[in-house]
Amino acid sequence: MKLIRVQEAAGQVLCHDITQIIPGVAKNILFPKGHVIGQDDLSVLLRHGKDHIYVLETNANMLHENDAAEFLRSLCEGQNMHATPPKEGKIELIADMDGLLMIDLERMNGINRLGEMIIASRLSGFPVKKGDKLCGMRIIPLFIEKEKMERSRQLAGNEPLIKLLPLKPKKYGLIVTGNEVFHRRIEDNFSPVIQKKLSEYNCEMIARVVLDDSQEKIAQAIKEMLDAGATMVFCTGGMSVDPDDTTPKAIRDSANTVVSYGAPVLPGAMFMLAYTTDGRPICGLPGCVMYSQRTVFDLVLPYLLADVPVTAKWLAGLGNGGLCLNCPDCHFPNCSFGKGA
Repeated sequence: MKLIRVQEAAGQVLCHDITQIIPGVAKNILFPKGHVIGQDDLSVLLRHGKDHIYVLETNANMLHENDAAEFLRSLCEGQNMHATPPKEGKIELIADMDGLLMIDLERMNGINRLGEMIIASRLSGFPVKKGDKLCGMRIIPLFIEKEKMERSRQLAGNEPLIKLLPLKPKKYGLIVTGNEVFHRRIEDNFSPVIQKKLSEYNCEMIARVVLDDSQEKIAQAIKEMLDAGATMVFCTGGMSVDPDDTTPKAIRDSANTVVSYGAPVLPGAMFMLAYTTDGRPICGLPGCVMYSQRTVFDLVLPYLLADVPVTAKWLAGLGNGGLCLNCPDCHFPNCSFGKGA
């Protein structure tokens, strides 16, 4: 550090806190350690009796913590979010809309492994609300080598590490299957649950049918709904391996690609997902979706609405955290359910 006159301090970095004392009222920090002294700060320092101050001696090969945080921000920030001003060396990203938060974890982890710099985020792959905090970033020391920050740029590449994707309202078709419902032996309790979950995302149901366990009829209904403009089709019931449960076969007949029949999630093991040639999802929803508060459907639905392809690899990763604890008071998504993917 070096001692300089306050009048010459603009642009210099404080190496200690400057304390403000108002007798009988307050004692607080006027300017914290690491503060970059501005032109307007000079008169404030003089009024507080500071004619000389200690500042840090820096060189052209180092970045101050605020500049380094801005550097990290430039690697992270995608569309539909904004950054807070640097405060004590930290910058945060805030959501500008409701959406699905997606983070390139491999690249972010690579940067965090460099040491002396951090990016801390909320969990990738979950919906967020406008105004939610998405991540924070800073360096650990007060100054860091520019060369080290350049290494983080090389790891980050050209695409933002963090994306906030819009959840698009979709038109969907709903096929309720099962002889017991078709013949009115029991009431259809599935439809209200699906309609409620989809209405939370402003989706519109354009068609609904109740069918018996006929593979041909279910497949025909899927085709008709897709032809009518449905961008998603949900089939409820008939998803087990019982001989009367023909829904999975009908979905296979209607799809171009079957991603998975089965998911390592409880509740939701018998979930099925397939896509048409033009990328529209067809889902087979097991009975647990009807009576359990949270299931595999709650984990998959935001991806479908954000047009993020659901892969077999991603579904397999749900096993770590895929056990819902069925808490009496559900706090999802503020819990461990689905957090392993």
